[in-house]
Amino acid sequence: MSPQFVNNAVFWVEVEKIKPNPFQPRREFDEARLQELSDSIRMYGILQPLVVTRKEIQKEDGGLSMEYELISGERRLRAAKLASVSQVPVLIRQGEENDREKLELAIIENLQREDLNAVDRARAFQRLVSEFGFKHAEIGKKVGKSREYVSNTLRILDLPEEMLAALSEGKINEGHTRPLLMLTSRPQEQLTLFKEIMYKKVTVREAESIARRIAYDRARKREFPVDPELLAIEEKLREQLGTRVRIERSEAGGKILIDFFSNEDLRMLIGLMETNKAKNPTEMIDRHMADVNQSTTIAQSTTIAQSTPPAGESAPNTSSDTSQTLDDRTPREKAAEENEDIYSVKNFSI
Repeated sequence: MSPQFVNNAVFWVEVEKIKPNPFQPRREFDEARLQELSDSIRMYGILQPLVVTRKEIQKEDGGLSMEYELISGERRLRAAKLASVSQVPVLIRQGEENDREKLELAIIENLQREDLNAVDRARAFQRLVSEFGFKHAEIGKKVGKSREYVSNTLRILDLPEEMLAALSEGKINEGHTRPLLMLTSRPQEQLTLFKEIMYKKVTVREAESIARRIAYDRARKREFPVDPELLAIEEKLREQLGTRVRIERSEAGGKILIDFFSNEDLRMLIGLMETNKAKNPTEMIDRHMADVNQSTTIAQSTTIAQSTPPAGESAPNTSSDTSQTLDDRTPREKAAEENEDIYSVKNFSI
């Protein structure tokens, strides 16, 4: 589907005449970065034209008026409105696209610019499936990806809203969704791992190792006779200590593994054991979260304002950059895992 533009020329159109694209797949617009782009537009103008379709509208007095519908460039359009710009440069796409084609165009344009976060991309794929009857393989062909890539992307939507929000905001990496999805049937373990990723800065590979171990333990308990008393003790310890606890049995006794974050946590654990006070399963992590958030707030209050980027370019997303540093997979590993079944049996091996 190669785009055909009117005379391949750039036209200037009044902002008020451009209607938003109802099929825009992007839902998250960072207000701070939008303001930065608006400031840049005031200084440099819009460097990359928007893409629109054009339609003639019959007026009540018998005359004709021109109406434009946005295909791509909603972020630039919003920033232009913030900058009080009256006209914007556009490329006018020929043809009368139907709703399906408009959604396709919006998704593909954003994907080509890598302008969609993982959640928006998954929701856009879901619209193609539910509203227009696309098969996963068909979507893959449209965006130049494999069927497995599309299926894995859609599975992201199985995560709880809290985790989807963190992914949209760049607080966790898309690679982290893989181990989290492995724990879908164990919501408490999934929540604990999620909070560890968020506030203990667990990398993708570390998270996968934890998820595999949990999945392996679960499979082992199904396969071999289990001591119900040990399971009950493990659960009781987890509830009382407020962190992940695992009991490993061996021929001669065994060992208890207890997760903690600091020496203070160790002192708190001793105190809890002495008082036998019941705790929320993720209380230790929640307390650690509060400390991290407080430190972040203090650090942000002393941050020096960064220079404004040129129009059409995005300022660095610090949340996303932080999550990217936690993705310790090589580019080859990332590419390979995009195209393999996320629930492959090998994911549950040690």
